[in-house]
Amino acid sequence: MLVRSRMANETRMIPISDQNPTHRFPLVTWLLLLSCSGIFLWQLTLDQAALGRLIFGLGFIPAVTFGQAVLPPDAQLVPAWLTPLTSQFLHGGWLHLISNMLYLWVFADNVEDAMGRVRFLAFYLTCGVIAALVHGVPAPDSQIPMIGASGAISGVLGAYLLLHPRARVTVIVPIGIILYPVRIPAAVVLLAWFGMQLLQTVFTDPGEPGVAFLAHVGGFVAGMLLLFPFRRRASP
Repeated sequence: MLVRSRMANETRMIPISDQNPTHRFPLVTWLLLLSCSGIFLWQLTLDQAALGRLIFGLGFIPAVTFGQAVLPPDAQLVPAWLTPLTSQFLHGGWLHLISNMLYLWVFADNVEDAMGRVRFLAFYLTCGVIAALVHGVPAPDSQIPMIGASGAISGVLGAYLLLHPRARVTVIVPIGIILYPVRIPAAVVLLAWFGMQLLQTVFTDPGEPGVAFLAHVGGFVAGMLLLFPFRRRASP
């Protein structure tokens, strides 16, 4: 069983680009994209037993992190307190990876531009940790590992909403078998996405396997709040 913190497409809008140029090359964004993708490709080379040990050893398991359970010795790859960080770089499948990396690709470069590279990396990882804890606190006895970058990416979305609410985002809207590209304000895309995450938390038990909607909510709110201390004073 597995909780995948995934940028689920419940809004029926798939962002593919934004009309919002940056002033600097988004080095950290690219490194995160390459890191997550490279680690996932490495995951594909593992057999089921090794992959299971990796997910349980590096995934965020509330009961283990909060001291209510202990992993078998062969699965203890890092200290439990590190797993809110390490879990951000694992993914549970191609759709899981691609959906997360697409949102990171579209929105992260402008947030990095506003913060600078070091601040952005600290911001991104902090949002991911907060998202994991928000997911885990309501179900501290859950022994289901959570993996995925979308808690951190949700923080990026929250920051982008405050930084560039009027930026035009190109989204693909599926209507039947036809995909329509539409350009709409970022605020519409991101608020629709966030509203759906809030709605889904009502129908989702954080202690059960599935998409970690509460982690998305926690990451998004964290991103909005942390933008102010992490943003550079002279950001473009």
